[in-house]
Amino acid sequence: MASAQNIEVLTTVPFPEAVMGQLRELSPRIKITCIPASKIDEIPREVWQRSEVLYTDILLPDLNLSPNLRWIQFHYAGIDFLQGSELLKHKDLKLTSMSGASAIQEGEYILMMLLALGHHMRGLMKNQEKAEWPDDRWEKFSPRELNGSTVGLVGYGSIGREVARLLRPFDVTVLAVKRDVMHPQDNGYVMDGHGDPEGDYFNRLYPIEALKSMLRECDFVVVTLPLTPQTRGMIGEEEFNAMKPGAYLVHISRGGIVDEEALLRA
Repeated sequence: MASAQNIEVLTTVPFPEAVMGQLRELSPRIKITCIPASKIDEIPREVWQRSEVLYTDILLPDLNLSPNLRWIQFHYAGIDFLQGSELLKHKDLKLTSMSGASAIQEGEYILMMLLALGHHMRGLMKNQEKAEWPDDRWEKFSPRELNGSTVGLVGYGSIGREVARLLRPFDVTVLAVKRDVMHPQDNGYVMDGHGDPEGDYFNRLYPIEALKSMLRECDFVVVTLPLTPQTRGMIGEEEFNAMKPGAYLVHISRGGIVDEEALLRA
């Protein structure tokens, strides 16, 4: 039985010693064992037996070896690899992810891509590298301005909400698709001053069933969905056909959400 005084934590993800020190300073009760591993048998049996908290990437524990395990914190926001896992059947075992933790970085990346795509940054940089100034530059590089455009967010979780917040100075019409349109608030992890916790930053909210209706209005489409059996292949031939000619797609979710063959044909 694990000590009532100490909290035994096992991490299979290596952290810098400075970070480990900060974690240990949280409480003298926290005892952290760090063993970078990708297989169960790379960790001694006695470590599994005493561990109450596991921080891991994709290494899933054998609960027969871990009788004291109460909480698994995953290193990623997307944990689609858990689908069908026996771990989901244990109600006394808390499973948490990094959902929301990278929303600021992801939001900035998406904003960068919206601006770069609309202003043909890739083509401009290629011409710059070749020291060329083409005669048809006005036709090739006339921008689609983000200001005054319509941006559709397919998924209105932590990342989509941060994008909506960042778009506010651009006078953008923000449309969003959300599974439960009756509850626009965000109950997940939100850093102070970021995201859209109260659901105030979109112009219209659509149910998933109305996805194609939303796509028809968008100059830019951003996909921020988790990969689940319901979202796999959600953006396919019909959805691309519904989009405006010349609309831009920024897809930061798992690859399985977008039908890549349909994307190539679009």
